[in-house]
Amino acid sequence: MAIAAKFGPKKRAGGINITPFVDVLLVVLVIFILTSNASVPGIRVDLPKASSAVPLEKPKTKAITIDNAGQVFLDAYPVTLPELESRLRTEKALTPDFPVIVRGDASVQYAKVVEVLDLLRRIELNQIGLVTGKPA
Repeated sequence: MAIAAKFGPKKRAGGINITPFVDVLLVVLVIFILTSNASVPGIRVDLPKASSAVPLEKPKTKAITIDNAGQVFLDAYPVTLPELESRLRTEKALTPDFPVIVRGDASVQYAKVVEVLDLLRRIELNQIGLVTGKPA
C-alpha cells in the first residue's frame, strides 16, 4: 500500500501559490521601465541667431550695510544717503528690478535703518531683504 500512495495523485499543500502573481508583476515592471524612457520625445529646433543677444543672467544683489556708528556702505564702499540714492537710481536705470539686502548692526539707531528703507521705497525697489544673524 505504501507503493500505491507514491504513484497516486498528489495532494496540494495549503496556502496561496504566488508564482504567477510575481511573474505578472515582473512583466508589468519591465513594460513600465521601457515606456517611461520613450514617452517624452525631444523636439529638435534650430534657433535663429540674434545680432544683439541679451544675456539671461540674474542681476547682482546690492548690499547696503549700516555699521554701529551709523555709517552707510554700498557694497563695502562708504556713501552718504544722497550718494546712495543716486547710485541706486543709476543701477535701477540699467537693471529695473534688482535685489537689495540691508544689513544693520544690532546697536545701530533704528531711525537710520528706517531712513535707508524709506529711500528704497522712494526709488521703488521691490526686492528688499533684511539680513539677520543666527540665534546663539
